[in-house]
Amino acid sequence: MSTLAGTGVLLRFSLRRDRVMVPVWVAVNALMVLSMPGSLKNLYGTPAERTDLVHQVATNASFRALIGPVFDTSLGALTAWRVGVYAGLLAAVTSLLIVVRHTRDEEESGRQELVASGVVGRRASLTAALLAAGVANAVLALLVTAGLAAQGFAGALALGLGIACVGMVFATMAAIVAQLTESARLARGLTAGVLGAAFVLRAAGDSATDDGSSALTWLSPLGWLENLRPYAGERWGVLALFAAAVAVQGAVAYGLAGRRDVGMSFLPTLPGPAVGRLGSAGSLAWRLQRGSVYGWSLAFFVVGVVYGALTDGVADLVGDNAGAREIFERMGGQSGLTDAFLASMVGMMGLIAALYVVGSVLRLHGEETSGRAEPVLANAVGRMRWAAGHLTVAFGGVVLIMLLTGLGFAVGYGRQVGPILGACLVQVAAVWVIGGLAVALYGLLPRLAPAAWGVAGAVLLIGWVGPALDAPQAVLDVSPFGHLPKLPGGEMSWGPVLVLVGLAVVLVAAGLAGLRRRDMTT
Repeated sequence: MSTLAGTGVLLRFSLRRDRVMVPVWVAVNALMVLSMPGSLKNLYGTPAERTDLVHQVATNASFRALIGPVFDTSLGALTAWRVGVYAGLLAAVTSLLIVVRHTRDEEESGRQELVASGVVGRRASLTAALLAAGVANAVLALLVTAGLAAQGFAGALALGLGIACVGMVFATMAAIVAQLTESARLARGLTAGVLGAAFVLRAAGDSATDDGSSALTWLSPLGWLENLRPYAGERWGVLALFAAAVAVQGAVAYGLAGRRDVGMSFLPTLPGPAVGRLGSAGSLAWRLQRGSVYGWSLAFFVVGVVYGALTDGVADLVGDNAGAREIFERMGGQSGLTDAFLASMVGMMGLIAALYVVGSVLRLHGEETSGRAEPVLANAVGRMRWAAGHLTVAFGGVVLIMLLTGLGFAVGYGRQVGPILGACLVQVAAVWVIGGLAVALYGLLPRLAPAAWGVAGAVLLIGWVGPALDAPQAVLDVSPFGHLPKLPGGEMSWGPVLVLVGLAVVLVAAGLAGLRRRDMTT
């Protein structure tokens, strides 16, 4: 039997399982890119304004570290500068999640062993997972290329291919890590750590030079994307670096997959103590999720420090550009530019925190569908106590990471410590609503629980793209974040915050009531 037997069937199955999550994230990524030319045209409509922006970026190392260098004054080049790195990041995250879900997740749950008992080759599952990631990235590249073709086909094609290639580099990286570890959670964490290191390398290189020529930049796939230079004299040879990385990493992943048994790994998990020390369902939940909490907390603190350090340079970058000032005010309120920038960045961090709470809440769904919840609930542990442990980590973790975000801003900016902390904590109410909706879906409609990722993606899209496109307030109000007071700088309004907290409580209660009454997956 061929080692690839059954790949087609597994690919169709993978695409069917991801029919909600992957299209939403591809659409969010594509719309983020495609909305940018119109926004930039409104902000920097004249060549003089665009030339001044390029000069400001070239002389501001902090903004180069955050976004990257800009190589030309055209709208296409500014679009590639403004969203290229972050579109690559989002494509990488989507790709690694797809690959880990359809490889190590399947083995950890025991489903892969059942599949392997049929007419399925040894490498069919890995091939199907990589092909699923390839389909997602190909669709993203097609959408970006078609949507930006009016700005110049060559540049649009370069940007679309570059973003997709970043996704595939981290898809194959995830394929390697999935062979090395026994835990899907660890595989996701390690690959995300490599992605974070790639961003740091690029940021360090770009802060040192204004043309992307630093050796540190060339060590990062995200640096390759910017050095592809869409709309600025495309360097098509850079695509060979992506192709080589994908080919080498894919070959390593295939080699490792052929040398281990299903469910095993090259880095086995160390055995625990002979006598367990976990005395409650809550302590078990913390033990399972503490790595995620630590990782998110550290990342939010570091990002807070970076954005805080950029605050003093915002006025210089925006200058007299009324359009840029207006966007910051739509995102952050009608206060002064500095407060508006802080409020908009705090709001962005709140939007990203929604991803944490969804992932943490859906850990309940993963524990149930994998069968790990069954032996826990077979003992003297009720469903409500079991769920409460994970929900405490999920909702309490939101408070922790937003608090650390505020501390990061305070460290980087050095002023307004109290107002910034308050602004970050206000975001918790909206994040809790997203978490409450995830609980409600899990408890009442468990088969639709993964759709919570789609909700989080839609909220991100509204929060990121809506203000730039001057979307109607009715559209912005669809997101719970649209009802929060714009802090710091704005006036605190407790009414909407309390309503959002109450809505979150109702959603959680509904989800727990559904969980109490429905059958569990066994």
